[in-house]
Amino acid sequence: MTLTPLRFKPGINREITPFANEGGWIDGDKIRFRDSFPETIGGWSQFNNQTFAGTARSIHPWVSLSGQQLLSLGTNLKYYIVEGGQPLDITPIRLTTSAGSATFSATTGSSTITVSNTLHGATLGAFVTFSAAASLGGNIIASVLNGEHSITRIIDTNSYEIEVSVVATSSDTGDGGALTVAAYQINPGLDTVQFGTGWGTGPWSRGTWNSSSTTSVSTGQLRIWSQDNFGEDLIFCARDSAVYYWDATLGTSERAVNIADLSGSLAAPTIARRVLVSEQDRHTIAFGCDPEFDTGVQDPLLIRFSDQENILDWRSRETTTAGELRIGTGNGIVTAVQTKQQILVLTDISAHTIQFVGAPFTFGLSEVSTNISVAGPNAAVAAGDNVFWMGKGEFYAYAGQVQQMDCRVKDYVFSDINFSQIEKVAAGHNGAFSEIWWFYPSAASSENDRYVVYNYAQNIWYYGTMARTAWVDRGSQQYPLATCPSGCIFYHEFGLNDGSVNPPVALSAFIESSAVDIAEGDQFMFASRLLPDITFRKSTGTPLATFTLKAKNFPGGELFGDDATSTVRSTTVPIEQFTTQTFVRIRGRAMALRVESSQTETAWRLGVPRLDIRTDGRR
Repeated sequence: MTLTPLRFKPGINREITPFANEGGWIDGDKIRFRDSFPETIGGWSQFNNQTFAGTARSIHPWVSLSGQQLLSLGTNLKYYIVEGGQPLDITPIRLTTSAGSATFSATTGSSTITVSNTLHGATLGAFVTFSAAASLGGNIIASVLNGEHSITRIIDTNSYEIEVSVVATSSDTGDGGALTVAAYQINPGLDTVQFGTGWGTGPWSRGTWNSSSTTSVSTGQLRIWSQDNFGEDLIFCARDSAVYYWDATLGTSERAVNIADLSGSLAAPTIARRVLVSEQDRHTIAFGCDPEFDTGVQDPLLIRFSDQENILDWRSRETTTAGELRIGTGNGIVTAVQTKQQILVLTDISAHTIQFVGAPFTFGLSEVSTNISVAGPNAAVAAGDNVFWMGKGEFYAYAGQVQQMDCRVKDYVFSDINFSQIEKVAAGHNGAFSEIWWFYPSAASSENDRYVVYNYAQNIWYYGTMARTAWVDRGSQQYPLATCPSGCIFYHEFGLNDGSVNPPVALSAFIESSAVDIAEGDQFMFASRLLPDITFRKSTGTPLATFTLKAKNFPGGELFGDDATSTVRSTTVPIEQFTTQTFVRIRGRAMALRVESSQTETAWRLGVPRLDIRTDGRR
């Protein structure tokens, strides 16, 4: 008998057949590679025990001048500052009414209150805060009305409904008094792209007269925020919305305000797709905004920048460095990513760089590529001077020039992705492991439920399942942070378990190889003994990993038989002692190896197991 080392190439490859990928890995989940060998990824734990309203698609940590760790987070419903673990609402106010403009009426036996407010401008799900309202009598006292409410139904342009915590009685009369003030927060956005069908949704005369419509068009876009720091203060905007400013010195009791409404503001943009602050030269830059001399008319290809070190002055003149640039290709700017040296701007079909050049032009604009695509506003991320992004069928990298990446799992990803929700793709950098992560929705899901990883240090790919909507690398925080669809924030690479529940549960991790054979695959082999090579790094207790050998006779055949056994560390002392060998009985023309674990406090790294095999007959 011969001991054959099972040494596999790093990374997962789904672009070729399993037999063509002999000596490689073909499937896995919650696995990464370090020094070419597979190991389980780190676990995660809840950042705090608070949840936030809506689905978060942006997260941004920083430290104030006083040393306070802050975190901003934008959802489709709200914008928060997280301070001391508490999410504090700083969502901007869209409209504050004069006293008495809003009145109330109740219906006996119902907790629904009808609010009358001429031209309120609110949409379904919007939040409004009432103050100085008087009691209607009965159960509807002032404290029931005063406070924040979500609008549950829009009746018309002058009235809507809210739900309160009590049921009205027959004595509930009145209108809330002449002092009631209503403060309306900016209207919420979508957390899922919606599509409409039927008459008027598709191109005119696309088919025969009276034919049914099969065309679907988007009826709205996702609420996606961008943000950056101007010193310790925050500037942010929702895509195709106003630009807002939050002053850290005023604290979290103050809401963000429209930058155009600030005292001293000059020609500030009133609408933009994205905003950031240039780190090297301290210009605030708005992308896809309205021109200086055509306020309110959005140009999706226009870039404007403020005066240097001045977030308020956007008026271009000889005494300032404020100005604007316009991209000449594409239908609109999708995103912009800042590297150490420049800013990469991606439209729907082209890539451009802007770089500080000084007086008199301030910034220079260069086109670096056309015929590209980008999945969405959050699909690109910088790692040093490089930018990586997911397109609509390809992956791209920029390192002085744009290149399509050689992705070994491309067909696997794009053959099972929900293209109608592709704008939800969220990219993140995990610098400690030289990884770029993309979270995306599978074809059967309307929300991100999978991930694909590019390891740029080893030039390999792997993937798995995980529901995350935003990611930011460690920086001011000790660990990477990510948000999930249920409204939680997690520390990642923290512990060994899935901490989304209490008590934590195990990470179910596995990796599976392609089949290997003897010689040219013309002989059957019989395996009788397995010598595992695995280390249970950082594990506690009695961690367990299961080794499974799978055999098949022909390239197109199923892995018809298996023989599973477990490798157990026999002691919890620091000296790691593993099962020395285990006996198996399995035969076939080719065999594949699967290693998996599904218990808490378990992490492992695979080495080079050895298999005792000999040539054998079919029976």
